[in-house]
Amino acid sequence: MSKENITAAPPLHTRLSRLHNWLSLAGLLLAVSAFFAFMLLFSVDLFASHANPYMGILAYVVAPSFLLLGLAAVLVGYILETRRIPKDHPEMASNFILHVNLTRRRDRRLLVGFIGGSLGFLFLTALGSYQTYHITESNKFCGEVCHVPMDPQYQAYQHSAHARVACVACHVGPGAGNYIRTKISGMRQLYHMILSDFNRPIALHNVNQRPAQETCQSCHWVQKHTGDLHKTYRHFLADETNTPFTVQMLLKVGGSDPVHGPVEGIHSHMNIANKVEFIATDEGRLTIPWVRVTNANEKVTVYRTKEFTDDISKYAIRTMDCMDCHNRPSHKYLTPNGAVDQSMAFGRIDPSLPWAKAKVVKALVQTYATREEANQKIEGFLRGEYPGEKRVNALIKETQAIYEANFFPEMKVDWRVHPDMIGHKDSNGCFRCHDGKHLASDGKSSIKGSDCNACHLIVAQGAGKDLEKVAAKGLTFIHIDSENSEPSCNECHNGQTQE
Repeated sequence: MSKENITAAPPLHTRLSRLHNWLSLAGLLLAVSAFFAFMLLFSVDLFASHANPYMGILAYVVAPSFLLLGLAAVLVGYILETRRIPKDHPEMASNFILHVNLTRRRDRRLLVGFIGGSLGFLFLTALGSYQTYHITESNKFCGEVCHVPMDPQYQAYQHSAHARVACVACHVGPGAGNYIRTKISGMRQLYHMILSDFNRPIALHNVNQRPAQETCQSCHWVQKHTGDLHKTYRHFLADETNTPFTVQMLLKVGGSDPVHGPVEGIHSHMNIANKVEFIATDEGRLTIPWVRVTNANEKVTVYRTKEFTDDISKYAIRTMDCMDCHNRPSHKYLTPNGAVDQSMAFGRIDPSLPWAKAKVVKALVQTYATREEANQKIEGFLRGEYPGEKRVNALIKETQAIYEANFFPEMKVDWRVHPDMIGHKDSNGCFRCHDGKHLASDGKSSIKGSDCNACHLIVAQGAGKDLEKVAAKGLTFIHIDSENSEPSCNECHNGQTQE
């Protein structure tokens, strides 16, 4: 083959001249801006005082995506410009060469305008990136913008005791390990959001749950001796007159640090003077058949139910912490009974409406596919139950508000999916261990369970003048319609039973 037949590659300046088109120049500008935004976001994330789980999406997904888009535009512009130029006439390529003569007034103005425009564009890029960073760490972003599947958690959070605590304060931890995990988790969540293949309801990943020492105890001083707390629980019976029934009690919260007070009460479970370990046979930790207690003198006592005869080596032994009882500190869903009691106590539902408690609870516990369907059927049901009643509009509005705050049919979430383990009325909470069925190795002693006064004292109960009869030593609980012989209230009271 002769040398004449070999097509020589065009010189470098000719190839570069093919980038002189609007598409390639726009792509180059986009790529430079994206790279600048990435470097800025990476720097902010690197030196931030706390990790942002969504920064991984911005810095490692969004910014690189725009960078690749810009580079793709450069390549497409180059290809289109190459096709436009005939192979045998390379001189038709643009020979644009930038000449800047600072002695000319026009060139100076253009140069100043170009530099000013570039700096302004970079400033807007920096400002937009920084503002986006702050938006992604806001609670509104977590609950509404990105976390559509987490709407149940966000709605419950807004009515919780932690409503002014940022989501990232609890859900993102310090250290390199948590930093990397949050980045991976953020990108994984974005992937599942796009595919809409997330669980309904959102599954709880207890295996990866951060220990309370990294979350609760960063704000709450566990050594504090709380002592007794006075609580008032206002209930209404599901009868025609919505009979009020109030229970006032002292909760023996106590404390766990012998330096600051006696080790007593509910908080004696804390791992300061005592250490409590247990085995749960389900992921939700609803069934706990084995418990090991180590006291301050290093005495170890093991309790187990008669039915649990398995080898404990098959199971993971967990050390008890705050989250095993306070499992819904910010995302609690009220039971129908509890929500209606609260609305009646606050006057949002008129207790003088006959059978209001029973009818509203019945409306709430029906199966609805969507919130829209729930609102329509709740209104239809209550209007049918109270024909001609002027107060029915307010009753409908409050019932719908209760449903909106505590029921999420699209995500299949309500109080049954995520039960609250504080107490033992509507879930087995305390009685996962304190049921009197966990026996020590001698087969005689058990974890305290049958003594109702071990954790609380009822100082008054009933309605009207009955509440004026305060008993410092405690009262026996009055069960309204039958004698209460079993302490496991949740066997009958499940949050919706007419009480």
